Amino acid sequence: MALRALSTFPSLPRRFTRRGPTLTVIHRNPTTSIVCKSISTSESTVSLSERDGFAAAAPTPGERFLENERAHQAQKVVKKELKREKKKKKEESVRKVVDTSVSCCYGCGAPLQTSDVDSPGFVDLVTYDLKKKHHQLRTVICGRCQLLSHGHMITAVGGNGGYAGGKQFVSADQLREKLSHLRLEKALIVKLVDIVDFNGSFLARVRDLVGANPIILVITKIDLLPKGTDMNCIGDWVVEVTTKKKLNVLSVHLTSSKSLDGVSGVASEIQKEKKGRDVYILGAANVGKSAFINALLKTMAERDPVAAAAQKYKPIQSAVPGTTLGPIQINAFLGGEKLYDTPGVHLHHRQAAVVHSDDLPALAPQNRLRGQSFHISTLPTQSLSSSEGESLNGYTFFWGGLVRIDILKALPETRFTFYGPKALEIHVVPTKTATEFYQKEVGVLLTPPSGKDQIQEWKGLQSHRLLRIEFNDPKRPASDVAISGLGWISIEPIRRVRDSEPRDLAEAEHEIRVCVSVPKPVEVFIRPTLPIGTSGAEWYQYRDLSDKEEEVRPKWYF
Repeated sequence: MALRALSTFPSLPRRFTRRGPTLTVIHRNPTTSIVCKSISTSESTVSLSERDGFAAAAPTPGERFLENERAHQAQKVVKKELKREKKKKKEESVRKVVDTSVSCCYGCGAPLQTSDVDSPGFVDLVTYDLKKKHHQLRTVICGRCQLLSHGHMITAVGGNGGYAGGKQFVSADQLREKLSHLRLEKALIVKLVDIVDFNGSFLARVRDLVGANPIILVITKIDLLPKGTDMNCIGDWVVEVTTKKKLNVLSVHLTSSKSLDGVSGVASEIQKEKKGRDVYILGAANVGKSAFINALLKTMAERDPVAAAAQKYKPIQSAVPGTTLGPIQINAFLGGEKLYDTPGVHLHHRQAAVVHSDDLPALAPQNRLRGQSFHISTLPTQSLSSSEGESLNGYTFFWGGLVRIDILKALPETRFTFYGPKALEIHVVPTKTATEFYQKEVGVLLTPPSGKDQIQEWKGLQSHRLLRIEFNDPKRPASDVAISGLGWISIEPIRRVRDSEPRDLAEAEHEIRVCVSVPKPVEVFIRPTLPIGTSGAEWYQYRDLSDKEEEVRPKWYF
């Protein structure tokens, strides 16, 4: 094929076309460089841009668009791959934490085993083999659960937040780890809070466990509140406190697993909000999760045959914190979603974490609460030796061996009312002899702790908190002082007397100061007074809400 003449290349510079006879021109595709080779002087190939200073042309708008498109497509591929890997890790994490292939005791959730008689999940080998042969391992209850159902106090949780004494087979951190997968799942969370220990069992950082999953807040044990309590006041109080804690919930329910009050409302809310998701019952240790599930199944069984069948193998309930040791899967819904009873979250700042396992029953109220009130006129005559005059100033209250309250400043009419378990007696002594009295009577009059071994290991009341309580309206209680894991003390600046009005107070009298001593690391809370009893409805004030607040505020049900 003959070479084309140089005159046919209009884009070439004029000086390029006037070369000597030794120049050979090779015609290529217009998108490539024109290569020139000198036969007489050099055998190397030289590009036009290198020889005469020509640079690469700037990219056209079309080329830039194509380049951006290619980069965008590559980015989408990378994102898709990362999303696939994240989903795979999530599925592996869920399978690791909730492994349904491992047979567990239906009473406590512990994996079944035949080697250690004293450990949770133990089943004798003959029973295990027989149940396994007939594919009935899901109907097996372990030896520990059988003892718990007969009233034995067998603890199993140790470590930070666990319980001293007894058997310790699993740590509180290990149980908390079993709930870590909830952040990755799409689930409906039913969070339980004990009304007697509202602040201690609230789990303010529950979002660290459940992520962004929706929450239904259920208040348990309302049957323990004093007679005459107005549930409208209690419901409004709970919503107010929950809102201040900045916990977004779908709704609030006041319930009693014993009388089934309010349980049907929770069942309806669960059916409405689960939307194909599994349901997890979550809460601090000993708030009544297993008892609530039993009440929930009993209520749902009236209309749901699946829930009725699930009642046959329901979780065991006992007074021992840490009864449930693993997630318990329950087939409770017609739609195929699962209901899970989860291990309690064991908190180190509750009284149950510092007392011996033998003393745990003393911390759980069994009957309706009745407040024990103290003011200056209720003290025995021999105790009225205070140098502060006719008031409680200079006196000390001992609530069992677990709480000491020194009255530093109070009015002559101030009244302190204690709400908690009856097993803990309250003693009043002058502050100047309080330390000597405690050292002499701890484990004797002041229990728990009880028993020689427990007293020797007892570290005493090492944590001290000075509380300054200000109030404006003497007709209403000033506040509650709540002890985590025990109960609370209601403080009335001027006790209510029939047919009498409180006196006018000087500016300096609008303050009460007390010092509360508890074992480390038990926490003490100051909160708005819980409106209980017949008097609660008389002094409780409902807050005026704006339209926006009314719209976003969760509703409560009973």
